[in-house]
Amino acid sequence: MANDKLILVTNDDGVDAPGVKKLTEIAQKFGKVLVVCPDGPRSGQSHAVTVNVPLRKKLILSEENIQIYSSNGTPVDCVKLALHNLLDVKPDLILSGINHGANASVNVFYSGTMAAALEGCMLNIPSLGFSTFEENYSYNLDIISSDIEKVIQRVIDNGLPHRTCLNVNFPYNYDPTKGLKVCRMGDAFWKEEFEERFDSHNTPYYWLKGTFTPIEEGEGTDIWAIKNGYAPIVPIMPDITAHHSIDELTQIFKI
Repeated sequence: MANDKLILVTNDDGVDAPGVKKLTEIAQKFGKVLVVCPDGPRSGQSHAVTVNVPLRKKLILSEENIQIYSSNGTPVDCVKLALHNLLDVKPDLILSGINHGANASVNVFYSGTMAAALEGCMLNIPSLGFSTFEENYSYNLDIISSDIEKVIQRVIDNGLPHRTCLNVNFPYNYDPTKGLKVCRMGDAFWKEEFEERFDSHNTPYYWLKGTFTPIEEGEGTDIWAIKNGYAPIVPIMPDITAHHSIDELTQIFKI
């Protein structure tokens, strides 16, 4: 196992979340680690960046092979801050997570965890996002640690395709004997509603609620893999062009 890499670790659950602590522990097996995380939960921030207030950082720990910072920014802010302010060279790897909550299928569009990985991907830095469906912070992350190490080692040994990062999700009650499976993203949507509530002044406010609703869950999709106990690895990229529609649309808009 190579232990000479420079690794940036971030998340969207906040610097004190058990997921990032476990991911940092794993990352230290591969080299020197810089952790830059939000100072509190930033779930659902997607690729948001801070432009209207000052961005700040706070040093939490500085030792020979590890530094830990918190920031008042988003997960993407944390990556940008690390790359432009805290590091003199690009890291060999960016690791985001371990997120407590699913980031499979269309959840990738809302995820701060995966936005941080995509930010690295846009700069062609090998970037990996890890999530578990287990939202309870008391969940024993050791159950998934060996498979996370395996993914990291394979990427170190083989690299990743140009401007491609990995979205890795571990299902509820994950059984490591099932293991990892490379998949494509299954189609789904959130059936949503805004629950109306009233504050102490009887003024209404609204709370977003929703049910994850698969449209496509056939074999080969991450939704199928999760339902069958596997941990799907989905390669994703910043280019979200609907390439299959270009010819049809060219005919429609031909003048």
